[in-house]
Amino acid sequence: MSSQLNRRTFIGTAASVAGAAAMAPLLSACGGGSHQKTGANTKTGLKAALPAYVPSTAVKPDIPSVSGGGNGAATDPGFLRYPTDQVATVSGVPGKGGSYTAVTPLWGTVPPAGNSFYQAMNKALGVDLAVKPADGNNYNTIVPTMTAARRLPDWIQLPAWWNNAFNTGELAGTQLADLTPYLAGDKVKKYPNLAALPTGAWQTCAWGDKIYGIPCGSTNFSLAGAIFYRRDSLEAKGITADQVKSADDMWNLGKELTDAKRGVWAFDDVWTYLSLFWGVPAQWKLVDGKLVHKYEVPEFLEAMNWHYRLAKSGFMHPDALAGNGAGQGTRFYSGKVLIAGGGLGAWNLADYQSGTAADTHYRRGAFDIFAADGKSTPSIFLNPSASMISYLNKRLKPAQIEELLSVANYLAAPYGTREYTMVNFGVEGVHYTMNNGVPTATKEGQKFVQATTYPFLASPTSAISNQGADVVTKDYTGWAAANVKYAYKPLFWNVNISLSQSLATAAAAQSVEDTIKDCYHGKKTVSDVQAAISSWKSSSGDRLTRWMTTNVLDKVGTGQ
Repeated sequence: MSSQLNRRTFIGTAASVAGAAAMAPLLSACGGGSHQKTGANTKTGLKAALPAYVPSTAVKPDIPSVSGGGNGAATDPGFLRYPTDQVATVSGVPGKGGSYTAVTPLWGTVPPAGNSFYQAMNKALGVDLAVKPADGNNYNTIVPTMTAARRLPDWIQLPAWWNNAFNTGELAGTQLADLTPYLAGDKVKKYPNLAALPTGAWQTCAWGDKIYGIPCGSTNFSLAGAIFYRRDSLEAKGITADQVKSADDMWNLGKELTDAKRGVWAFDDVWTYLSLFWGVPAQWKLVDGKLVHKYEVPEFLEAMNWHYRLAKSGFMHPDALAGNGAGQGTRFYSGKVLIAGGGLGAWNLADYQSGTAADTHYRRGAFDIFAADGKSTPSIFLNPSASMISYLNKRLKPAQIEELLSVANYLAAPYGTREYTMVNFGVEGVHYTMNNGVPTATKEGQKFVQATTYPFLASPTSAISNQGADVVTKDYTGWAAANVKYAYKPLFWNVNISLSQSLATAAAAQSVEDTIKDCYHGKKTVSDVQAAISSWKSSSGDRLTRWMTTNVLDKVGTGQ
């Protein structure tokens, strides 16, 4: 059993299924013309709106969180066993009998309405909450239909990577409720489990100096991903991760590991994650006080050139070069490739089970973050602290908002508490049984208890737990503890920015991204990428930079 409320897992899977970009900015389109607004926050205004942070001490982890020092990052705690003394963090029933509707995305089979789990949850919550999961694959088209008709449910999940499709910046305050009067400052202490969510996560819920959303699956250490390797295979050759400290070391390792005659290649796709080791920013960088896009920094082209040479080196699997991303897992498990980039959600119990089924010696590892030149201080930017955000409907009355915030407080109970167990596993003896200390789903639980239904309305800070595979939890938390010090807050970190549709299209820069992909697959050259960037700049990129400078940087600063 892996933690069913593990941000690495549900973001890693849901975002990939939805086709979300790993490092897409939080952008929201709004109407053009004189009514356009940025939606960004001022430093003083946001400070007044943010809820106070009061860490929870309800459950003691087996592997405590490790701070990154002055960068504000901190690793997620690890649990080697499910807590046996499931403490309660909520006294009584949070609800007062109200009736509400809720919609969340679901990448899976939608359970029938009124099933035994939903009934049990309503009893525990003290409300009649009609949860209606919608097809996650089409969610980006389902929600706009509801907003156009102004028929949003009382409570809805709006994943941040679809802010542009949902027009979230304009919905804030028009169709979505302002939660600032209920949560700002010490007011959140009325809801202790919500107060325990990290400040950065609440920033992702803010639009125009007001709090509108409730963060789900938040974390203080969100990275784009890592460069994974087959630890079992490399260590059998006497190779350890600490021997790779530069791009040259990685290149030499690729040469050593590749044996095409035996059907073994060193690399699968690595660009998205390895390019960051050159110091490529998330999207923007300040150079001599001026805003510069990542395409224009020299580090970007240096990384591009290395990856183009990699594509031509013979060290990459042919299917990876052909763009067959769907087969990456199979190639990795079978040992056809030994190094692959991926989101941190891949490092979990399911991966361990799939890997050991293919090879009993299977063990996933990740290289420590290094500077490509082998000399500079390693660094990697933090992703937003939360990407799954739920919102309440503006039409709700104050008493109803308070009732649903009490319900959210129940749903946000920390890992291993009595409430968490109920939310994620249901009723003992009905939906799960304890098997060697691990909550294990019964047939009824498998049918009705969806790990991303209620947790997509509210959930605690992420925890790392892979019950039955302690090595996974130890390996992941150990890697995180060793690398958290290299994290930094990028420009406009956790800042929601509303763009017009044309500027959002410019920010996506699809023509450039397509050329980049062709380049790191060896189909186009670095010169082709430079030409695509030049064309993008003249058509819309320079206009985007000017707009960001005038409307965000000059008005509200960097967000740091």
